[in-house]
Amino acid sequence: MSEVTTKARQARDNSAVKVLGRCGMACYGAVYVIIAYLAVQVAFGSGGQEADQTGALAKVAETPFGAILLWVLAVGLLAFGGWQLLMAAFSFQWIEAGRKRLSKRVGAGIRGVVGISLGIAAIRIATGSGQQSGDQKQKELTARLLELPAGRVIVGIVALAVIGGGIGSIVAGIRKSFMKDLETTRLPKPRWVEKVGMTGYIAKGTGIGIVGILLGIAAIDANPAKAGGLDAALRTLANQPFGTALLIIVAAGFAAFGLYCFAAARAHRT
Repeated sequence: MSEVTTKARQARDNSAVKVLGRCGMACYGAVYVIIAYLAVQVAFGSGGQEADQTGALAKVAETPFGAILLWVLAVGLLAFGGWQLLMAAFSFQWIEAGRKRLSKRVGAGIRGVVGISLGIAAIRIATGSGQQSGDQKQKELTARLLELPAGRVIVGIVALAVIGGGIGSIVAGIRKSFMKDLETTRLPKPRWVEKVGMTGYIAKGTGIGIVGILLGIAAIDANPAKAGGLDAALRTLANQPFGTALLIIVAAGFAAFGLYCFAAARAHRT
């Protein structure tokens, strides 16, 4: 075992790292609760703020003591991201080796990257450096991919991968497999956590799936303007028949996912 690997494992098992990671998971949950609030505003036609992670951070900036709260979120989200990357590399021994453990590690790796990117976004907003919207970033990235040889095929493959991730989240919610990652003895009401986690994972998967569909449409039409992030996905949902009701349900699911993250911050296996 290399010295780098040994030190990384020691960092994973460090008590301070675990505490920071758990606090960061609570910050991650807070972001989803704010997204739920923004999604409800979109549902009722009063949503000027983007209903995604960046929009949630911008909303925090508008509150009293917003800059201080953003710095707290930034530290927490960066810690969460680092913790998840360490988990992706060295953890999930409680899951049977093979495809299931690999899936868990890939998911942790994605959460790690998202957590770090959100932490950086929070710092940029707190320091007044500005932050590009999630939809705009998605459109620009899609445009760059479409310019590559076989760009439409590449974007199509990415779209399928994103849709697959959304389906995976929905399946995890239905099967309640996320409960395997928790020390249920540390939860005062594990059945309640199971219910909010199920609702949250299904709602999150729905949002991710719609993002993938928008990417697929962009690939088919070779038009990056048709791609979009979570905000575009939620607004697309709102424009469907019974869209207001559907979006309120999804918003409730995002809030449930945030609550699940609060519980997981206390009881997640390490």
